[in-house]
Amino acid sequence: MDIVERIIISEEDIQTRVQELGQAISADYGDEPIALICILKGGLMFLCDLAKHITSPVTYDFMSVSSYGDATESSGVVRITKDLEESIEGKHVIIVEDIIDTGLTLSYLLNNLHSRNPASLRICTLLNKVSNRKVEIAVDYIGFEVPNEFLVGYGLDFRQFYRNIPYIFVPKPEYYREDV
Repeated sequence: MDIVERIIISEEDIQTRVQELGQAISADYGDEPIALICILKGGLMFLCDLAKHITSPVTYDFMSVSSYGDATESSGVVRITKDLEESIEGKHVIIVEDIIDTGLTLSYLLNNLHSRNPASLRICTLLNKVSNRKVEIAVDYIGFEVPNEFLVGYGLDFRQFYRNIPYIFVPKPEYYREDV
């Protein structure tokens, strides 16, 4: 594909790690039901693959939160654009995220969800970009630590494109930077 500068995480590595995360979650929860809260749109592919490897009973719900718009970096201004359909009160909840970058969006989301009185609230992210963190976040399940670069593929997008690519890559700068 012409847009790819370099592949950061292969499809095979993603699938292996997602299976390991599902097994770890299953071991932690056993037969306890889990409410998986997918953060749209980026977390959708991850949720679908992850849920296949969780043996505990699961339900899904979805939230859409915006802090990027069409930009390549988080603005820090968070808006909930789609809220949960079901109550999470008294439930074991795992937030399923594609990437944690600055931590600002997730910090806002954690405060919001804690106020809804879940039995427990944990975080599972495919990608953790700690070098760009502005707010400390305790992440329970991490797929991969990634560098502070603009990444797309496997749910991550640029202007809504490339989410369907089964691996994660750095695009060539001429595709997303105006100064190139």
